[in-house]
Amino acid sequence: MDYSNDPELNGKYLGTITKDFATVSDTLKEASYQIRKREISKYPIFVFARQEVPLGGLLVNADELNLEWHVFASYLDVFVQQRVISPEGIEAFEQTYKDPEEYCCLFVLDDEFTNFVYVPYPED
Repeated sequence: MDYSNDPELNGKYLGTITKDFATVSDTLKEASYQIRKREISKYPIFVFARQEVPLGGLLVNADELNLEWHVFASYLDVFVQQRVISPEGIEAFEQTYKDPEEYCCLFVLDDEFTNFVYVPYPED
């Protein structure tokens, strides 16, 4: 699995993800900070999915905020436990993980597209 930004993240996805991300970025940034501060994980991952997924706790309910994507707060260990990332892939993931102060690690999960995407947090 490729952990860099995928050029195949076409406009259909990027548009709706970017729109929803702009709405929830403050929430995600705070959750990322708390996950790291509480030493739960150095590698927070936020799952963008259109339905319930077993990859973390529901952080943002799309229906309540009129968004297209539900957002689940998760982290590296959960992805390894759920076999999304193999034990052999942990090191590669950690090496490509971008600075969590500046970038949000999203895992986009949909019928046609499943991949990691790093989105910069908006400047304050």
